[in-house]
Amino acid sequence: MDKQKKVLNRLRELADLIKKHNYNYHTLDKPKISDQEFDNLVKENDILEKKYPSLILKDSPNKKYGGKIKDNFKKIKHDSQMYSLANAFDNNDIKEFIKRSVKFLNFDNDDDIQYFCEPKIDGLSLNLVYKKGNLVSAGTRGNGFIGEDVTENILNIKNIPSKLKKKIPDFIEIRGEVFLNKSDFEKLNSKLKDKSKFANPRNAAAGSLRQLDISVSHNRPLKFIPHGIGKCSINFDKIENYYEQLKDWNIIPNNLNKKCQSVEEIIKFYNHIKQDRSNIDYDIDGLVVKINNFKLQERLGYVGKNPRWAVAIKFSAEKANTVIQSIDYQVGRTGAITPVARLQPVNLGGVMISNASLHNFDEINKKNINVLDLVEIERAGDVIPYVTRLVKKNSKLNTNIKPPKNCPICNSNVLKEKDEAILRCANTYGCSSQKIGRIIHFVSKKSLNIDGFGEKQVKQLFNLKYINKVEDIFSLEKFKSEITKLDGWGELSFSNLINSINNSKKISLDKFIYSLGIRFIGEVNSEILAKEFKELDVFISSSNNISLLENIDGLGPKAIYSIIDFFSININKETIKNLKNHLSITFIENEILNNFFLNKHLVFTGTLSKLSRDEAKYLAKSKGAKILSSISKKTDFLIAGEKAGSKIDKALQLGVKILSEKEFLKKINL
Repeated sequence: MDKQKKVLNRLRELADLIKKHNYNYHTLDKPKISDQEFDNLVKENDILEKKYPSLILKDSPNKKYGGKIKDNFKKIKHDSQMYSLANAFDNNDIKEFIKRSVKFLNFDNDDDIQYFCEPKIDGLSLNLVYKKGNLVSAGTRGNGFIGEDVTENILNIKNIPSKLKKKIPDFIEIRGEVFLNKSDFEKLNSKLKDKSKFANPRNAAAGSLRQLDISVSHNRPLKFIPHGIGKCSINFDKIENYYEQLKDWNIIPNNLNKKCQSVEEIIKFYNHIKQDRSNIDYDIDGLVVKINNFKLQERLGYVGKNPRWAVAIKFSAEKANTVIQSIDYQVGRTGAITPVARLQPVNLGGVMISNASLHNFDEINKKNINVLDLVEIERAGDVIPYVTRLVKKNSKLNTNIKPPKNCPICNSNVLKEKDEAILRCANTYGCSSQKIGRIIHFVSKKSLNIDGFGEKQVKQLFNLKYINKVEDIFSLEKFKSEITKLDGWGELSFSNLINSINNSKKISLDKFIYSLGIRFIGEVNSEILAKEFKELDVFISSSNNISLLENIDGLGPKAIYSIIDFFSININKETIKNLKNHLSITFIENEILNNFFLNKHLVFTGTLSKLSRDEAKYLAKSKGAKILSSISKKTDFLIAGEKAGSKIDKALQLGVKILSEKEFLKKINL
């Protein structure tokens, strides 16, 4: 009893100390002890609570900062979308980015544009939400719209205050990166068993943050650096002004940033950061270049999931030499047959690589590659590693790798289209590998986003004949008794999967279109089609109308003919019919309900003086307009700039209303 009394007294002391030092650090900005000393107090408290659970205090620090083990992460919806950056890989890409920005903004040159550059931290994206200055939630990026709620996991990260001071907005989303310093990563790995060691600091940061046992997150030295802003109730002129305010809130931005006025300055700074990379105590994989002015950012807007006003210049791809142990073939959801090199495992940028793409058979012959050859492999960012060149030929093997005459999975005929180097299995709807690929695509994060339903689970359930096509996932409950007996499954995991499937049944039209896996219809084209048709049935009924599809701005010929081909096949029509019985598919209209151009068809002609043609189209689409490339009876307005051509005559002939640039700008409130 005496020992328990001592423990109880110590827990009370620790609770008071942790509360006091948190107040000193977060509220007063006057820490009285070092980070290490504070961490030791938290660690001691956690150890005692685990050892003596019956003595845990009602006001335990872990009641506020989290000490329990969660069953699962809750989902959290971001108030504004979290976008991802487009990548650049060389100086020409940067020049193109600046050229596009200048053209879009209708500037004569880039003298009026200032760029804000900072290292791209290789960590885990986080969205912090503050209301009236109080931290209310923290969420991972997830699919950009919905992430995982990790609020309790981040409460011990030192520069994420629970309360903001000075110039407090009613609402703000502060975005940044959670990471581990290289030195902290080495210390963490040294304490873990070989099987538990992390491959690199990014994996360690993600693994440390995404812990259901919150105390694990709290005992790891996670750091946070802000780099962006989402929805906010106050306005900032420039990134630098926003960063100064963040410092006042004790959320410290990256100090390795620089304002640049030209492409030459950007490239010079990029080379400096690249050269100094090894001296920075956290992993970076490139340089982020943003336009400094928030009003210009707003004008530039977004294309698909990428902002037009920012780009990430990635460092040169990492390379390594290794031996090809064997070559086999993968068949994807579109039937593409890709040769894959199985490699002698090699560490590339902290990741063990054992497979690499060989792209196609023309590439194999061009590079003169075969089994047992020593080759160079390359990996840039998140791109799948690929074999770049032959380093040393193995003299024992002189025969060339010959492409298969039949599908390696289903033995069906192989086709090669005129404009492609890729071989494809002709058995589109019968090849098991293509079926599996379509199901994996359907349940993936960018489609239905079903948690706990990855490639491994899809293949397992397909091979056991519990699913055969995408709609079968909604009938899995009838196999509950069989699935729960399988290795890696149980009542809880099966129940979680069914809940995830049920939670995925409300889906936006653009994501549903993307989930169908139509060739050449990626995220951007799916958004274009959803905005154009707004209803699934309208899209389906218009899917064979070539002239209508050709008039959709941004939709190319390959995408158009792929849509027509997809909907001409009865199996696809039947699949969609079945899916409609399970899903609630809606078009989510942005706040454009009272706009003059909502659902109007616009054609632009001539040269605009205030805006570029691209920006004018972007603004019109943001107001709900549909942009056409040619005049027809369907056209509602022709927007005519200077030196307008024959479209004016055709508009007059058809009775289409003509608006000047000035009238157009007035209608969109500019």
